[in-house]
Amino acid sequence: MKYTNPIIPGFHPDPSVCRFGQDYYLVNSSFEYFPGVPIYHSRDLMNWRQIGHCLTRESQLPLRGVKPSDGIYAPTIRYHEGRFYMVTTNMTGGGNFYVWTEDPAGEWSDPIWVAQKGIDPSLLFDGGKVYFTSNGTGWAPVRGAYQCEIDIASGKQLTESKFLWPGTGSSYPEAPHLYRIGDWYYLMLAEGGTAECHMVTIARSRDPYGPFESCPHNPILTHRSLMNEIQSTGHGDLFEDHHGNWWIVFLGYRYGEYSWHHLGRETYLAPVEWIDGWPVVNRGEKLLCTMEVDRQMTSHPWPAEPVSDGFDSPKLAHCWNHLRNPDPSLYSLTERLGSLRLTCGKPTIDDLDSPAFLGRRQEHLACEVSTLIDFTPVSENEEAGLTVLADNRHHCELAVSLLGGKRCAIVRRRIGSLSAEVACEELPEGPVELSIRADKTTYRFLAGSPGELKDLVTAETRYVSTQVAGGYTGVYFGLYATANGEDSSGKAYFERFDYRTPAK
Repeated sequence: MKYTNPIIPGFHPDPSVCRFGQDYYLVNSSFEYFPGVPIYHSRDLMNWRQIGHCLTRESQLPLRGVKPSDGIYAPTIRYHEGRFYMVTTNMTGGGNFYVWTEDPAGEWSDPIWVAQKGIDPSLLFDGGKVYFTSNGTGWAPVRGAYQCEIDIASGKQLTESKFLWPGTGSSYPEAPHLYRIGDWYYLMLAEGGTAECHMVTIARSRDPYGPFESCPHNPILTHRSLMNEIQSTGHGDLFEDHHGNWWIVFLGYRYGEYSWHHLGRETYLAPVEWIDGWPVVNRGEKLLCTMEVDRQMTSHPWPAEPVSDGFDSPKLAHCWNHLRNPDPSLYSLTERLGSLRLTCGKPTIDDLDSPAFLGRRQEHLACEVSTLIDFTPVSENEEAGLTVLADNRHHCELAVSLLGGKRCAIVRRRIGSLSAEVACEELPEGPVELSIRADKTTYRFLAGSPGELKDLVTAETRYVSTQVAGGYTGVYFGLYATANGEDSSGKAYFERFDYRTPAK
């Protein structure tokens, strides 16, 4: 069996998997983006397609005013007696909760709240009991994993929260998952923080409340101090496939330039073997982007995602996200057939608000995005176009705007408190094409009549990297419109959006 890591590229951190028969479902953190918690489906572990989101309504996911990298943290997905459960934390909207569904591609329930605090919650269904596990950061006297039993119908806590295990002594013990495997209970943690010292550790006990014995070869997964194309491996989830083989999904990232990474933390896969009652990941060897393992799995590819989105459906494709809870009045897919209309509202990308913004993750270091936009601003406060977005203080725009009475393409860069327009080019009449071409180190911004684009300027990827911007997300390519704080009725019509990668 040969496969490519990451199995889900771009900003897809904190993966969790459950299996139902021969179908596998995977969820990721989503932070300030809406809808929340993307869900993926696979039948071979190599090929994944997004089938929706778990949190699609504001009643499930209030995000108004949420800061970057707040909102939804590390979800866990589990299946039990005909229902799928997704448990997670809204850092700024109530704490720990779970939702459920009988169809993971459909609508999920409203939140069921759990009193136990902490982040990175997980569920174990075992012998009629439901164990709820989370970490002790910020609320408990000792860092580590804590656990209680809950009533799955109501979320009511049935037992007191009990401390389980502090980990191996590294910083930030979090992401606890409790598993029942044979006669043992295994408790897995992430430790070391989410950067280059990240790792996965594990312990076991005959009782779900311990005491827990640490694995003699901890950490079972880490790339700390390794010169490797995959860095910061950690935050894993174990699962068994329908052939009886064991695997782990986990996060990691790939560098762009030197030690900067801007795509965000991605989802990776590695084989697991059980030796002397302990899991051994990839035979103890480092993980690679091209993996070949001695296992059989029938390949099940999905139809290729289209390169171009012509906005010819009344619903958006699953890849699209808003910043926080969107204002519906700023969007339309039906006003003009085959176009996305964005209205120039007051909020901007700089604000902790929800501007007219529709973004999708940058998933490849080398790629090109472009759009055909029909927009004639009537005042100099109006603009619409493409953005490269890390957060509200680290982004670049390629926009159509009005300067000195002339319609122009401008490029603006924001790095923290510094913001400057770095290019300006007068545009011809009619719809114009905007394009951003990316490689590991740079973004190139181009604009002009369709098929007659002119290079305007380049920008370094490092300035939208996690090491510069901070936080836990990755870069989005977005379509946006704004009146920069003024009242406006200006409308921008995006007739298509293309996402291309180099031919292999």
